[in-house]
Amino acid sequence: MKTLEEIKKIREEKRKELDLRVNTSSDTREKHILVCHGTGCTSSKSPLIIERLRKIIEEKNIQNTRVIQTGCFGLCAKGPIVIIRPDDIFYAGVSPDDAEEIIEKHIQKGEIVERLLCKDIDNSVVKQLDELTFYKKQKRIALKNCGVIDPENIDEYIAFDGYKALEQVLFTMSQDDVIKTITDSGLRGRGGAGFLTGKKWEFTKIAEGEQKYVVCNADEGDPGAFMDRSILEGDPHCVLEAMMIAGYATGANKGYIYVRAEYPIAVQRFQKAIDDARGYGILGENIWGTNFSFDCEVRLGAGAFVCGEETALLESIEGRRGQPRLKPPFPANAGLFQKPTLINNVETYANVTKIILNGADWYSSIGTEGSKGTKVFALGGNVVNTGLVEVPMGTTLREIIFDIGGGIPNGRKFKAAQTGGPSGGCITTENLDTPIDYDSLKAIGSMMGSGGLIVMDDSKCMVNLAKFYLGFTVDESCGKCTPCRIGTKRLLEMLEKITDGKGEEGDLEKIEDLCRNICNASVCGLGQTAPNPVISTLRYFRDEYEEHIRDKHCRAGECKALMQLHIDPELCKGCGLCKRNCPVNCISGEVKQTHSIDTSKCIKCGTCISKCPFHAIKS
Repeated sequence: MKTLEEIKKIREEKRKELDLRVNTSSDTREKHILVCHGTGCTSSKSPLIIERLRKIIEEKNIQNTRVIQTGCFGLCAKGPIVIIRPDDIFYAGVSPDDAEEIIEKHIQKGEIVERLLCKDIDNSVVKQLDELTFYKKQKRIALKNCGVIDPENIDEYIAFDGYKALEQVLFTMSQDDVIKTITDSGLRGRGGAGFLTGKKWEFTKIAEGEQKYVVCNADEGDPGAFMDRSILEGDPHCVLEAMMIAGYATGANKGYIYVRAEYPIAVQRFQKAIDDARGYGILGENIWGTNFSFDCEVRLGAGAFVCGEETALLESIEGRRGQPRLKPPFPANAGLFQKPTLINNVETYANVTKIILNGADWYSSIGTEGSKGTKVFALGGNVVNTGLVEVPMGTTLREIIFDIGGGIPNGRKFKAAQTGGPSGGCITTENLDTPIDYDSLKAIGSMMGSGGLIVMDDSKCMVNLAKFYLGFTVDESCGKCTPCRIGTKRLLEMLEKITDGKGEEGDLEKIEDLCRNICNASVCGLGQTAPNPVISTLRYFRDEYEEHIRDKHCRAGECKALMQLHIDPELCKGCGLCKRNCPVNCISGEVKQTHSIDTSKCIKCGTCISKCPFHAIKS
C-alpha cells in the first residue's frame, strides 16, 4: 500500500529519472533502448530482440544502459522498431541478429548503425523519430504514453502524471465539476456513434439506484482495427484511471472491462495494471482516505462482433449469449444486472485524464466545431506506411493517406478508402479533401466508426469489397431479428449472383430496396448499418455494378467468374515472368516478344497478374 504522499514522491523522483524519454537534451549519462513490444512487433520477434539486448548488456557489464519494453510506436510498417534515448535515434526493421551491432557500435562506441536507420516516404534516410513525415501531422493525446513508458511498470506511469488526474478529482472537484469538464471539452464517444461523453456520464449520475457500474468496451471487432488493443497494450493505466474518474463522477464503485480473448497481451497488461493499482492502494476501499471506493474486473469475450454493441456486451458480461436488448431502457438507467451503467470504449477513456489535467478549453481548442480533440486510426490496406495514427479532428483524408501514410505503393492509384469497417462506407477521390469528423463523413455516406481506415488502390473491385464486408456481418449476426438474420443473407446472395456473372437487369433496384428495409427494421446497430458498404459502393461505383451485370466484366479482375485475361501488347516487354509462373502453362511467347494467353486453358487464378511488373495483363 502507498499513501498519497508516497505516490507523489514516486512521481517526482521517477520523472527526473525518466526525463530522457521525452527530453533529448536531458542531462544524463544513461541510455534507454526502447523496443516496441506491441502485438505487431511481437509477431516479428521483438521479445527476442529485448532478450538478446539485455543478455549482451549483462555479459559485457555495460553500465547506465537499460532496455525498456514499450507499447506501439505507431509506424507498424517499419517494425520491429528500436529507439535509443536521449539520442532519439530511430532504428527500423530490426532483427534479433542486430542486437550485437547496436550494443557494440551505438552504445559502446557512440556510432550510429546506418543500415538500420529508417527511410522516409521520399526514400531519404532519417535518424530521429520527429524527422519522419509519418509523425509530423500527428498529435498524440490518447497515444501519449505509447512508445514512451513500460506499460507493465506502474511507477513509470505515475512518473508521467499517472493518477494525478484522479487525485485532482478526488480532492478538488465535485461530481458535477467532473461531468461539466468532460461536457465542456466536447469529447464524443470514440466507439462509433459519437454520442457526447459528458451527457452519457450525466445520465448515469442522475439515474436512480444505489449500485452503479462503469464498463469499458474493448471488444474491437472491425477487420483491420487495432486502436483499442494498442492503447491497452501501451498504456493500460490511463484507461483504468479514467474508469475510476468516471466511477467517481457517476456514483459507481465497480468497473468491468470487456476485452476479446484474442488480445492476450492487452488482457495480461490490463490485469497487471489492476493488480498493481490495487497493491498500491489506488484501487479498492476508501482510496487515499476518501469516501470513494472502486474496484475493477476483466471479462473476456469470445470474439463475437455483435458484442461490440453495448447491450449485447452487457448480456455477455452477465453470462448469457451476446444479443442486443431493445432500447429503451438505455444502459444509463437499466444496464449491467439492470443497474445504471456507464459504457465507453477504450479510446474515449484514454482522453479523460488529459482533459482533467489540461482543462476543457485546451481539449476543445483541438479539432472542429462539432468534433473536438483527436482521433486514432488504424491505417491499413494499400498504403505505404501502415500503422497507428492519431490526428486532430478535421484532418483531411488526403493528409492521412498521402502525407502521413506515404501514398499508394507499387505505382498504383488511389481508388477508395473504407472508414467505419463493416458498418461504414467508401470515401472516393472526389472526397479526399473532406475533413475527417463525425458530421462531414456522415454527409458523404460514410461514418467515423471506431477508427479502422482501409485504403484501396485501383486494383480492387468495389462489388467484391461490398460482398466481403457483407459476408462478415452475415457471419457475425446474432440472429435475433429477421431483417438482419435473413435480410443480410438474401443481400449477400444477390451480390454473389452478380459476381458469379448471373446478374440481371433490375437487380440493383432490388438490392437498394432490401438495403433500406434492413436499415429501417433491424433491432441493433449491426443490422442497421450492415448494408452501408453496399449502399456506399452503389452510390460511388454504380458503373462497376452495371458492368458486372450488363457486360459480365470485372475491370479489376477480382471476380474470377467474370475474368477473361489478355495481355496488352503495348505494355508487354516479353520478360516471361507470367509464363514461368503460370500453373497450367497456358501462356506462350518468346523472350522480348509479346506473350499471349490461351483462354481455353486459363483457370483465372490471377498468378500472372500478380507477377507481371508492367501491369500488362488485363481482364
